[in-house]
Amino acid sequence: MSHNERADLAHITLAPYIVKATALMSHSRKVGGNQFRHAMATLAILIDYNKIDPILLKAAVIHDLIEDIPETDVDELRRIDADGPAVVDLVLEVTREKGQTREQYLQRIVEHGSRSAKVLKVADRISNLVDLNLDIFKPDYIASRLEETSRFIVPIAAEVSSDMEHEVRDLIRKRHRLLDGPAALRRTGSA
Repeated sequence: MSHNERADLAHITLAPYIVKATALMSHSRKVGGNQFRHAMATLAILIDYNKIDPILLKAAVIHDLIEDIPETDVDELRRIDADGPAVVDLVLEVTREKGQTREQYLQRIVEHGSRSAKVLKVADRISNLVDLNLDIFKPDYIASRLEETSRFIVPIAAEVSSDMEHEVRDLIRKRHRLLDGPAALRRTGSA
């Protein structure tokens, strides 16, 4: 991270968004922990990739809030600060609409998503892929998520960040090896 990026990051006020995101602590994840921790992981991934944009980082913190807690007051979120309206618009852009299949949702982002929505979706999926393990999920579920990631997320990542694309492809390979069993992991030195 450059000196300018560090300075930019130092001036982003995230605390009010983090406070709102604490509502996600009540939503547990199959892998353990809760949705709040996932939101923080998504934020950390964006920072790790030097995506130092106030709206993007604030949206990362609350990206699952509206979907997971439908009673969230969207107008209150818009009033958090001057970025609030743009943050909410970005969160809504990456929120799956009622009645929308996963495929329709991801296709919408591929075809119509803004660059910020695509970057956020890739960071979100990186966090989800890291949590994709056989001790929690059945092999068929993992295989379907990997296929979905290859079909939708890899092209998005290729469009927005070659480094993020590399990580997504690497995580897909490692999870496929996981499905192949312990012998495959030992052969590749990934155990």
